[in-house]
Amino acid sequence: MEKDYTQEIDNRVRRVFDIMRPKVSPADMERLVNAFELAREAHSKQKRKTGEPYIFHPIAVATIAAEELQLDVNSVIAAFLHDVVEDTPYTNDDILRRFGEDVAFLVRAVTKQKKEKYEMSKQLDNFKQMLNSVQYDIRALLVKLADRLHNMRTLDSMRADKQMKIAGETDYFYAPLATRLGLYNVKTELENLSLKFRCPHEYSELVKMIEADKEKNRSRLKIFVDEINTLLTSHGIKCRVFAEYRQPYSLWRKMKKYGDDFDHLKYRHFIEIVFRGEEGVSEKEMALRIYSLLTDRFKEKPGGISNYIDSPKENGYQSFHLKLLADFGRWQEVHISSERMVRNSQFGCLSDRSEGNIRRWINKFRDTLRDLSRNSHQQDAGGFIENVVASFYNDDIMVFSPQGKPVILPQKASVIDFAYEIHSHLGEHAKYAKINGRLAPVDTLLHRGDIVEIYPDINSFPEERWLDFTVTYKARKAINSYLAKLPKPHYDRCPICHPMPGEEVIGFKQDRRVMVHKRDCKEVIKLATKQGDNIVSVDFREDPKVLYPVEIEITCVDRYHMIIDLVDCISNQLNLSIGSINTQTTNSIVNIRMTFSVHSFQEIQSIISHIKAIPDVDEVRLL
Repeated sequence: MEKDYTQEIDNRVRRVFDIMRPKVSPADMERLVNAFELAREAHSKQKRKTGEPYIFHPIAVATIAAEELQLDVNSVIAAFLHDVVEDTPYTNDDILRRFGEDVAFLVRAVTKQKKEKYEMSKQLDNFKQMLNSVQYDIRALLVKLADRLHNMRTLDSMRADKQMKIAGETDYFYAPLATRLGLYNVKTELENLSLKFRCPHEYSELVKMIEADKEKNRSRLKIFVDEINTLLTSHGIKCRVFAEYRQPYSLWRKMKKYGDDFDHLKYRHFIEIVFRGEEGVSEKEMALRIYSLLTDRFKEKPGGISNYIDSPKENGYQSFHLKLLADFGRWQEVHISSERMVRNSQFGCLSDRSEGNIRRWINKFRDTLRDLSRNSHQQDAGGFIENVVASFYNDDIMVFSPQGKPVILPQKASVIDFAYEIHSHLGEHAKYAKINGRLAPVDTLLHRGDIVEIYPDINSFPEERWLDFTVTYKARKAINSYLAKLPKPHYDRCPICHPMPGEEVIGFKQDRRVMVHKRDCKEVIKLATKQGDNIVSVDFREDPKVLYPVEIEITCVDRYHMIIDLVDCISNQLNLSIGSINTQTTNSIVNIRMTFSVHSFQEIQSIISHIKAIPDVDEVRLL
């Protein structure tokens, strides 16, 4: 006999109704109840993998939307109905007639579109559809996050391959999205559930190590926490003080990043100080008062401060971080936050919709998504999502211009990313930079708090290698756009013999392209014996816009002014930029290797002749 779940269903949905009733009008309450009844009727014949009624899932998603995310009534209605159009005969027009355009839009945004042919792939097209929805209303993403959170909480019932698929896309897409929206509780739970199902053994081992570490440090952490609490309370500061261990995923990621094992990983936990606001006293003033009291008692680690109150993360996260030396001889990471800051960490972009930094990020997100969407036809499969991830999902850093203008960039951003963020013209002509007053090349990675000054040159332009160290969408789009406008070479050069215009060359047809080889290239000789019909004549001419890197070796007598004479010859007489110069002296004989770029074989021969004319130069060889 099949189990009757009617009472259980009613009990679960009552929780949603109890949460929403004080917040909404009687008319909206009736709409909410009607949405549940429609979902129950639509899913009445469906069951979950566990054998339970499918309606348990929409109820759970609606509960998360109402209780954990505190969304509005239309979002909770959409949570009840989010699978109705996808999995039952009901259509979006049915939703529109019964619940209005707003609910219909939200349901449409989270419903996977069935297509005969997908633009990229089914998964990537669904991601793109959801991201496009944020151009109009961010609530669609929040409903989808609620859906994903419950799916992850109940992933045990799925096959291992399904677990891997769902956990993988959660780690790649949904958890970073929650991070960027400032929903730290959601982000943390999604990350840990993802690790649990992707790497169950590693996860369980980490859980055991965390519990063992908690037990080992319990007594001394309690003494440290109690002393802080007593100190602050004695000065009239109302606060909560507690030790918080980082979650398995966070520690796992740090272990991968730094190559440390668990026992040698720094800051496995942190001390949280959460203070209540006082009338007439700013949060920053309270945080600094606490900071002052703590550093009067405990030694502070130099350079250990991160002030996220004055410089919030782009998703709105605020706190004051520092490191103190506990009496048991270990640096302890301490976070000082107000109750408001902690609440905002839970509800992120929902905590204060008018908050400037969140609104700016949402607008930036929308503008970039529109641009990405317009150009998605030019990208390969997955390129759209890759660009979104690069642009928005990394942890961010704040760096500054010399005038003090703050610029928020993803971690691992470079000088070029910064330059393009300031102005496209500055990015296009960036030659070098000064970081904190020191010279730095354009591929230098930036760190939080760096002061960056860009030095442009009208003769400097983007290079293909810039794509190896840029991460922002803005920079990568501009670089790709510039490179796309450059004239395409008629031929490909052999990567073995590196021919130049002016040398004796031959062509070999390969995959609709012609590869140019020197005539004595071993590779082309081998190919000629196998596929002689593919050999063609080529007109490999010099192009004033194309340079070829070369390296020469010079053998000469060690004497005063020799290096200066060489540099003068190449830089001043021949107007070439030297890429590198390396010297080795043995018993008064100097071997010098130099790199630079030329337009043709004749040009390098002319350069070699000029160098040979320098007194005491014995031999010059092209490598």
